[in-house]
Amino acid sequence: MCWIPSHVNISGSERADIAAKSALSLPITGMKIPAEELIAGISKFCMNEWQDMWDCSHGNKLYSLCPKVGTVKHSKTLSRCDYVFIYRLRVGHCRLTHSYLLSGDNLPTCEFFGLSLTVKLILLDCTNLKETLC
Repeated sequence: MCWIPSHVNISGSERADIAAKSALSLPITGMKIPAEELIAGISKFCMNEWQDMWDCSHGNKLYSLCPKVGTVKHSKTLSRCDYVFIYRLRVGHCRLTHSYLLSGDNLPTCEFFGLSLTVKLILLDCTNLKETLC
């Protein structure tokens, strides 16, 4: 690997320029790293960086489903369309609960409790809806 200084003539980066120029006088090492180790190290570094960015997005609805990056395993038996459907339900996005955003209507509410209509409310919480659907 060869490091090439890239801060040359960029204002405000004089210290980086000095450090880059001082590195040019260092001897080139003959250390050889197997590609497997190099690729594994780079992959681990990238995953850690990605995880750090993901940890800053607690408000993201997907974060509650998958707080750890790179851990979701997809089954080969389901199509992409099926996965989209399942994830939209898990996140709580469906036409019934979110169409008001596009149409300009008011937020839909549960006629029994007066709460905002959500997928969780429809499938799990509203006992009146369960009795109506069954």
